[in-house]
Amino acid sequence: MATVDTACGPVDLDDLGPSLMHEHVFIMHPEAWQNWGHAFGPGYWDERERIDDAVAKLTRLRDGGIRTIVDPTVPGLGRYIPRITEVAERAGINIIVATGVYAFLELPNFLAYRSTQAIAQIFIDEIREGINDTGVKAAFLKCAVERHGLVGDVPRILEAIAIAGIDTGAPVMVHTNAAARTGLLALTTLTDHGVDPRRIVIAHAGDSNDLDYLHAIADTGASLGCDRFGIEHFNPMADRIETLSTLVAQGYGDRVHLGHDAACFYDFMVGDPLFAGEKPDYLLICNHVLPSLLDAGVTQEQIDQMLIANPRAFFSEAGTAPDPAPSTSGAAAAGP
Repeated sequence: MATVDTACGPVDLDDLGPSLMHEHVFIMHPEAWQNWGHAFGPGYWDERERIDDAVAKLTRLRDGGIRTIVDPTVPGLGRYIPRITEVAERAGINIIVATGVYAFLELPNFLAYRSTQAIAQIFIDEIREGINDTGVKAAFLKCAVERHGLVGDVPRILEAIAIAGIDTGAPVMVHTNAAARTGLLALTTLTDHGVDPRRIVIAHAGDSNDLDYLHAIADTGASLGCDRFGIEHFNPMADRIETLSTLVAQGYGDRVHLGHDAACFYDFMVGDPLFAGEKPDYLLICNHVLPSLLDAGVTQEQIDQMLIANPRAFFSEAGTAPDPAPSTSGAAAAGP
């Protein structure tokens, strides 16, 4: 039986169940907390309080029908695996974690002077051996191509990601900027390095309603990250649903990853009035998006494809799901 590694050990692909393919648990940079923990008011981080809050939120998500989340939090976003493992164990939910590096321009100093191969080897070891001394293995690779494009250390990062992806067979998720169409830059660069496009998801493609851009990505076999439902300033909900229902009707449903890009805690929102109204909700897709898609003519079978079969395909070695996905019978669509 094929398996995928999670924060609590390997899980059979068939047991992933309904999955959200781009969700964080914590975005918390230790250096920011250690130096600016009181810069915007009272101290914002209490380890026990934050973990208990995450357990409550992810337990609610599990009870709403979601059995797995894919967490692309890597160094550059504050990854700390022991914290994630505790949350996963207590909430009873699968959390699939990533290796890689999140940088828009340059590598952190710890990596900047090392060879590209040495950086790739870190990623390979985290997939094959485990992350640091946690025993937890990463199951996919994460990097970024933002609006700045292929500048600074970004080409080296993509090369290291490609080396590791080809060596291990692990799939790749790329943070991109839809307005700048950097998904195409990322896709071309990774495939030029030999990565199979079927092993790549272009994260945040769902911020765009430009069907030509989305078709250009999906026609290669790569997946579209429709993964920011609820983040209105990138793309309003109604537009996201219209675009997604159109893509499904056009036959692209087997290349869609659903998610919110939510988190239980974001340190960059602390004390910032720009984010005062942000209330991430992991159940928005279950409670609102899926019923709206059904109303727009998307079938339950197509929803099962996006929620169950596509995640299984992404984490299967060949990039294709071994069997048709079992029906969720509407449970995940309805929520609590």
